[in-house]
Amino acid sequence: MVYDITIKNGKIISGAGNPWYYGEIGVKEGRITKICSKINEDTNKVIDARGLIVCPGFIDIHSHTDYILPVNRSQESTLCQGITTTMVGMCGDGMAPIPEGKEEEFKKKIAKIDPVLQQFDFPYHTFAEYLEYNERKRNSANLAFCVGYGNIRWAGGQSFENRAATQDEMEQMKGYLREAMEAGAFGMSTGLIYAPQIFVKTEEIIELAKVVAQYNGLYFSHIRSEGKSILKAINEVIDIVEKSGCAGGQVAHHKIAGEAFWGGSMQTLRLIEEANERGIHITYDQYPYNRGMSDLATALPPWAREGNSATILERIKNPEIQEKIKKDVKDGIEGWENWIKNEGLNNIYISTVSSDKWKDVTTFNIPKITKIKGMSDDWETFFTLLIDNELAVGITIESMGEEDVRRIMKGRYQMVGTDGAGIPASFSSGAYHPRFFGTYPRILAKYVREEKILTLEDAVRKMTSFPASKLGLQDRGLIREGNWADIVVFDPLKVKDTATYEKPYQLPEGIPHVIVNGVIVVQNGKKNKKSPGKIIRRSC
Repeated sequence: MVYDITIKNGKIISGAGNPWYYGEIGVKEGRITKICSKINEDTNKVIDARGLIVCPGFIDIHSHTDYILPVNRSQESTLCQGITTTMVGMCGDGMAPIPEGKEEEFKKKIAKIDPVLQQFDFPYHTFAEYLEYNERKRNSANLAFCVGYGNIRWAGGQSFENRAATQDEMEQMKGYLREAMEAGAFGMSTGLIYAPQIFVKTEEIIELAKVVAQYNGLYFSHIRSEGKSILKAINEVIDIVEKSGCAGGQVAHHKIAGEAFWGGSMQTLRLIEEANERGIHITYDQYPYNRGMSDLATALPPWAREGNSATILERIKNPEIQEKIKKDVKDGIEGWENWIKNEGLNNIYISTVSSDKWKDVTTFNIPKITKIKGMSDDWETFFTLLIDNELAVGITIESMGEEDVRRIMKGRYQMVGTDGAGIPASFSSGAYHPRFFGTYPRILAKYVREEKILTLEDAVRKMTSFPASKLGLQDRGLIREGNWADIVVFDPLKVKDTATYEKPYQLPEGIPHVIVNGVIVVQNGKKNKKSPGKIIRRSC
């Protein structure tokens, strides 16, 4: 046999959690064909991995790369981290379905996330057509998909209105959900802090999740609270999974947000452990930073976010409404994740804007922007940012304590997710979160090599076989003969993240080679133009 690639002299970490061992790997026609101590057969390409770790390609269980794909498919920032498979459609939002006749409305809706998308013509309507469209494109990494509750609510439900779905609307949403699951979606996701998803009742989610359960699908959730009401929010996920019969639940980017609530991870991890002991399969993902990323409009009270973007903008231009918003922030509203009260405007940093007027203040927090722009106070800055940018303001928000980050990372049910997107290093829009470029190397450097929070083998397991098992991927996530050759080669002594909040578009170091389906896509730390990625559909 002549191998396409042979990886020689490496320390192999299989992904199962076992200790590393010396070995060599032969790759042929996209798959791992041979693993042994010495391969002597001919090969077209040799990778000398002496002193390096060879492990399965990382699986990003929580990504928003789907927002970027219509305009750029390089996935450079994630591939150079070692991510070979990316799960998209998270937090209840995605790019399908788009019912016929609602294309322009969808463009306006999605422009809040990325204004560039308003110029894109989406050439599909159903979820199956969406997957087929992505299959026709050249993808650098593998892609797996969830369908967002926010999408099916907009397509066939109560859309932006704060009310329960009618029976007819429920049947329409179930139809859209059923179509997506039959097309190959892995489950349904929700983003229960975002309007209009914030208005949905648990009972409605359970009814929809019963459709997911018919296909052995999963329920993914950005939960309703990550601070004061986090236990109630996690219990909601457990209830939805238990009462619907879903194959399992995934708590998105688990964190404890707000200094007043730090230490709460002791209780949340116990709650998740107890659910699993009862046979309810609940897991979670995490990124290794003390800031999150979202949009500034989510800091508004729920009632202020009801309706479409035009309605919200008109509302917050009213001085009387602004005073009511200030009062509600000060007094609080039961069940609302009140970022401004919990974290303070000083911990909210602007990352992206759509108006040229504000592009000189990205990376700064709101008090600093108030001084730069000569505003009367931080509230004027807050409202003017939203109005001038038509709500399209991205933020990072400093809210987490390092003790909780470490405890959550060590948890038995933790896996890794970027909550970012695969973007080019040449990206020039604002300052996205450094997790887009640094999530996986940061864990390998800071939390494995330096702080020894995790062993190297366990960190790799949480990045590979654990998410693969969650998704039911039988032929990825492990270095095993017959599996697809998704492989990362990295230097355990040199791997590190270089991206910062001020300069986030910087590639990591110490990851020289990444292979996707038997094709080298990162060579000597640089992304090439190869696009061997596949669209992965749920198979069971």
